[in-house]
Amino acid sequence: DYCVRRTMAAQMVVREDEWLKRLASMKVNKEDMDRLIMNYFVVEGYKDAAEQFALESNTSLETDLASIGDRMAIRSAIQNGDVDAAMERVNDLNPEILEGNPSLYFHLQQQRLIELIRQGKVTEALEFVQEELPPLCEESPQLLDELESTLALLAFESLPSLSASQDAAPPPASGTCPPPSLAHLVQASQRQKTAREVNSAILTSQARDKESKLPMFLKMLVWAQDQLKDHATCPRITDLRTAELTNTAPPEAPPR
Repeated sequence: DYCVRRTMAAQMVVREDEWLKRLASMKVNKEDMDRLIMNYFVVEGYKDAAEQFALESNTSLETDLASIGDRMAIRSAIQNGDVDAAMERVNDLNPEILEGNPSLYFHLQQQRLIELIRQGKVTEALEFVQEELPPLCEESPQLLDELESTLALLAFESLPSLSASQDAAPPPASGTCPPPSLAHLVQASQRQKTAREVNSAILTSQARDKESKLPMFLKMLVWAQDQLKDHATCPRITDLRTAELTNTAPPEAPPR
């Protein structure tokens, strides 16, 4: 193959034009791709997108829209800091979700504590800890470290402010501001982490995939590229958002 050369180390080198030609020759079933996209919309709770995509692609939803709406409402409540409302909705869906998952129940209670600390309600936060969290830590001692880290936030006068949709840049660690090892607890990413855990638990209770397949395939892509670079020099995707190829092959020597 004139487009494939070998280096001194006997490593295969594939030019970008040849790589693109090989990619174009791969046949992808449209129905499989549509199901993959639909799986992402349903699992991640994008109700409107799932409904519209079902109409446009004639792909089955494989679930009812009300179920997606319930999960969206719960996720939205957590991301807005209203953990009480989220827990109430979870119990309305299925009380066994929290009753049978002490770790999840603890993380929701931990999020409630974080929201109280964020609001400066120190007395209420301490009362909440004394009444609600010790029994959970007694049953699962490994959760005690997480509780202690959360309580450490009370030692700081200033906490990062944030909106529900984006993380705030943490201020430099000081006597009044928590270090990054603690500051992440009061950032939006912590709310999102808790929301994802709840979403997965609900899906598991409904005997559905608790994680969407698309991110898993992207992780497999990154892994495959890392494995391939030890055996061949070829274009690779460095930005998963755009899927733009970066040519890693050395320039071809000019003809003599």
